[in-house]
Amino acid sequence: MARFDAFRSLPSSQPSSLCAFAPLRETLPVGPVVVGYFSMTRKNYLPFGKPNFSQEEVEAVTAVIRSGWVGMGPETIAFERELADYLGVPHVICVNSCTSALFLSLLVAGVGKGDEVVCPSLTWCSTANAALYLGARAVFCDVDAGSLCMTTESILEKVTRKTRAVVVVHFGGLGVDVRKLRAALPRRIAIIEDAAHAFGSGYPDGRKVGSSGNATCFSFYANKNLSTGEGGAIALFNSRHADRIRSLRQHALPIDAWKRFTHPKAILLSNHLTELGYKMNYTDLQACIGRVQLRRYGGLAKRRLQIAKRYVTLLGDMEPPLKFQSEITAARHARHLFTVQLGKRGGSLGRDEMLAALKAKNIGATLHYTPLHLMPLYGRKRCHLPVTETVSRSMLTLPISSSMTLDDAEYVSGHFRDILQRRQSF
Repeated sequence: MARFDAFRSLPSSQPSSLCAFAPLRETLPVGPVVVGYFSMTRKNYLPFGKPNFSQEEVEAVTAVIRSGWVGMGPETIAFERELADYLGVPHVICVNSCTSALFLSLLVAGVGKGDEVVCPSLTWCSTANAALYLGARAVFCDVDAGSLCMTTESILEKVTRKTRAVVVVHFGGLGVDVRKLRAALPRRIAIIEDAAHAFGSGYPDGRKVGSSGNATCFSFYANKNLSTGEGGAIALFNSRHADRIRSLRQHALPIDAWKRFTHPKAILLSNHLTELGYKMNYTDLQACIGRVQLRRYGGLAKRRLQIAKRYVTLLGDMEPPLKFQSEITAARHARHLFTVQLGKRGGSLGRDEMLAALKAKNIGATLHYTPLHLMPLYGRKRCHLPVTETVSRSMLTLPISSSMTLDDAEYVSGHFRDILQRRQSF
């Protein structure tokens, strides 16, 4: 009999409920969940995204702690090399966050005061803030309703003589066609890729996201597909930019701390500063986790695909139909997010009510995102982005991670259907 991990922690005072539930679970046919099938609320909260760490990660961290060197050193160097091999690029530089990766990428691309940087409004604030840190202005473009990503056409509508860069967001883990965009943009405009959601994903032509030749920024935050708790990385081909970023991430020093430690005479050459740098380096405590996660990545990605397929199977027959992101079960999609657009469902509850109802069942559904162009930080003169505004009002994100079980996905799907269908019956 299939087990429900969600109910393993139920207190012993409820054995009769669990026993009554088990035969029902065993006899249900494969396919959509029956309305009212779930009457129980799981004891433990199911997060939107939970990292999958094994004993191997624990042992790797222990070894680094015992080594006596926990800052940026040999583990970071090895992780960068392994990431570069995986992506098929000459340079990967690890930093303390994807935000820093975006900032440094824009900086070395020459973005500065008075410039404009085009990016989507349907994204996390870091995408736009990286431009603001440099004195530039974020110019927001719309997205496609199916892919939830910016398009070449929506970007070109926002390009002006002041445009210095475009930050392409691979929303949810779906790779944007940056080759098409590069062919359409003037060469003076840099393309920076925000791949915070997209480690392991592919472009439409089959190449890995990160291998385009553009500076591509990844996130290793706690809920990401490859997690080291915090951190980020930049993949790029430009050797001059790579060398400068390596220096800038550690106060613009010409020689990093590990080289000063392993080559004592290097200290004599390491204190000559020529520009303002930043404290944005990575650490070996993080890198050793990343190296294990990279080795395990195939299995982690497979579980995300299984969860996404289960959601599509269990929710795909609802009327009116729910709308999932384009290509959500395609091989090239990284499935960092699993979004659902409720659309116009007459007589049913709204998106915010659905979100609250799911959270009441200990389901960590969430929102991605509140549009940036509607926030006062980015200017009083608001633009109109019809697709972004429509999608953001009807969309929510269901939990998905490599730590979830298929039973978790069935629990979420069962309650999702139950809540919608009960409300529609009123």
